[in-house]
Amino acid sequence: MTPLPGFLRRRRPATVSAIYLSAEASQAMQAVDSVEALAGQGLAGDRYAERRGFWQATDACQVTLIGADDLHRAARGRPQGLRDKLDSGHHRRNLVVEGIKGRDLEGRTFRIGEAVFAYQKPRPPCGHLDQIEGAGLCKALGRHSGICLRVVEGGMVRVGDTIVLLSESEAASEI
Repeated sequence: MTPLPGFLRRRRPATVSAIYLSAEASQAMQAVDSVEALAGQGLAGDRYAERRGFWQATDACQVTLIGADDLHRAARGRPQGLRDKLDSGHHRRNLVVEGIKGRDLEGRTFRIGEAVFAYQKPRPPCGHLDQIEGAGLCKALGRHSGICLRVVEGGMVRVGDTIVLLSESEAASEI
């Protein structure tokens, strides 16, 4: 039997703590309370769903996710200005989640709110991040900079929604 990921052994469920969108490549991320996930596209109003992302032609993600624990780790020992950026969406990831790490979702399909997502791949930081947000963010995030998700089934996602892993049979019926 496969052991449960750490977040499933905890008493508190993993939840969405923040949602960020940017309408165009290189524009500031905006915090929202809810968003519609569009199957096979991304988040309504976000640059990648609208096909206006910086990496659209070569390495676009439909949705990006990062754990709050990873952001806290990245902020440790950094100057206050950099910590403030990490706390306010300058990391340029769409979903920030509490109580889970991206690697816990590897190979999984899961529900957040009304939408179903599938793990796609890690999302390492790139030089473009430092160009638009200022030097230091790439290094701070390092290899714990989030993951890419694919939207399997559309629906609303809200701050506070719980992350629910789907069984293999549930995931197969969603695909």
